[in-house]
Amino acid sequence: MQWLPHITVATIVEDNGRFLMVEEHKAGRNVLNQPAGHLDPDETLIEAAVRETLEETGWDVEPTSVIGIYLYTAPSNGVTYQRVCFSAKAVKHHPDYQLDDGIVGAKWLTRDELLAQRDNWRSELIIRCIDDYLAGNRFGLELIRPSL
Repeated sequence: MQWLPHITVATIVEDNGRFLMVEEHKAGRNVLNQPAGHLDPDETLIEAAVRETLEETGWDVEPTSVIGIYLYTAPSNGVTYQRVCFSAKAVKHHPDYQLDDGIVGAKWLTRDELLAQRDNWRSELIIRCIDDYLAGNRFGLELIRPSL
């Protein structure tokens, strides 16, 4: 069996203690996640984070830092994901933007509200990324090097 990790990005967008989250329909139920998704061919990690956030929430964002790089193997399917999590500031909302298929909508939730919905998390990476953000983990965007 060939092992192929999946490269993904996620974005932490915070406004007065509330975090921009995505409610999506996955495997027959609604789950919560940060705006997140796979890196597409010929795009940078930063471009992927901006694109995924817009496609899943209708928000334009400006990445400000890297929160962390996480390795996660999903217990549901055994797939390994390498997630690069960014922090970003919200720039502009497009309320009529056509969100990706499977996206129910965007929600602004506090950490406590998220904890109360733990059974609805897509993965444990949600709280890990938020807690790293709240702990002040910030790495400059120059950490991310584009291909030559």
